[in-house]
Amino acid sequence: MQQYSSFSLADCDAVGFDLDHTLCRYQLPQSARLIYDSFAQYLVTEKGYDEDLLTLAPDSLDFCCKGLVLDIEEGNFLKLAEDGTVLRASHGTKSMTSEELLETFGTREWKHFNTISGMVSRSGTQYYLYDNYFDLPGALLCARVVDSLDQHDDQKKYDFWKDMVAAIQHNYKISAFKEDCGTYFPEVKNHPDKYLQRCPESVKKWLKQLKSAGKILLLITSSHSDYCRLLCEHILGNDFEEYFDIVITNALKPGFFSHTPNQRPFRTLENDEEQEALLSLDKPGWYSQGNAIQLYELLKKMTGKLDPKVVYFGDSMHSDIFPARHYSNWETVFILEELLGDKVTVPAETESEPLEKKGKYEGHQLKAPYFVSKQWGSFFVDRLPGLENAEETLVRTWSCRCITTYSTIAIPSLEAIADLPLDYRFARFSSNSSPTAGYYPSPPRALLSNEESVTMK
Repeated sequence: MQQYSSFSLADCDAVGFDLDHTLCRYQLPQSARLIYDSFAQYLVTEKGYDEDLLTLAPDSLDFCCKGLVLDIEEGNFLKLAEDGTVLRASHGTKSMTSEELLETFGTREWKHFNTISGMVSRSGTQYYLYDNYFDLPGALLCARVVDSLDQHDDQKKYDFWKDMVAAIQHNYKISAFKEDCGTYFPEVKNHPDKYLQRCPESVKKWLKQLKSAGKILLLITSSHSDYCRLLCEHILGNDFEEYFDIVITNALKPGFFSHTPNQRPFRTLENDEEQEALLSLDKPGWYSQGNAIQLYELLKKMTGKLDPKVVYFGDSMHSDIFPARHYSNWETVFILEELLGDKVTVPAETESEPLEKKGKYEGHQLKAPYFVSKQWGSFFVDRLPGLENAEETLVRTWSCRCITTYSTIAIPSLEAIADLPLDYRFARFSSNSSPTAGYYPSPPRALLSNEESVTMK
């Protein structure tokens, strides 16, 4: 692991980007509602669940908070401290009191914490970790399913998860885009502006700047080629392929980083159909599936260096940041919209303002409530249950600890760094510096005000 204390894009040979929620920003409240509806629709019409699931109270998305873990059999949602103890929990949507928390979980680490903190798996048959905005609305739906099952009879163990998986498959499977299957793709196709934010000019300029500085630009997304094309044409323009040297779709992350060439070969595409496996990756272009090992061999060839330095930007700890760092030892930049949750002072907007004049915070005030959950509190820190009034008992969440462990730096958006010179030197997270060092432009307020009182275990 690199131990020096600063990080600069100028030192990198290749710069890779995830697409959804990294390069392509969504209008969060609208996309959350659409994702919720697309899963709920399926559960009600195909699996016979309660029709009440289709109606959503305006403030109910407050339940959605990144970093929650669902204990599938128990129907409980948990917010974990960095040592694996439970800081807050709900059964279905109903929050547990401090007494219930201590009675249910005690002060010991949660039973599956070992498995989950190894990061090898985000989902087993027993739990699921919600770590990105595509998944999150499903957390609210599962919580409401638990509420509804409890109303009908007192469940001891829950068995709805297989139906939830089927709902996800139905809406997101490879052929869904082409076949207009499910609710999600047809809706985004018909109303892209409602759900997608166009890429700011500053970011487009920055991508071109990186390329003209001789960096190799990579787009590595688990989205399929047809959806990727729709997003990129909409946010970057019809010439989007000119921004990148290598585009990899259906990358099936985190497996892209952890699998060997035999397990996950690259494939070429013809009319969005995957062709037979390639034995090696010989030249830049657009590919499907694949693995980081063969990509790195190609980068060596393209740069003429034995160990080209790669940085990868992504928004999912599980699919992007952890595996890119752990398996490939790449530098990682974590896109964390929660850093915007602090910025309450957002310029007001008027509808008459032309789009290009809307400043850096275009649309943010709409989204702020979505990632500061009243029910779950700060993404970064929390008080220990039962000791709410004791100031000095603030602890970091497990999500917060993962950021400092696996990311080089964390930023709210690409736009936050697009105007900086390429040789700007960022302070990096590292074991021997302040736990807030790598946040740019500034650490979350929750961590700052408590830096002295947050106990590091």
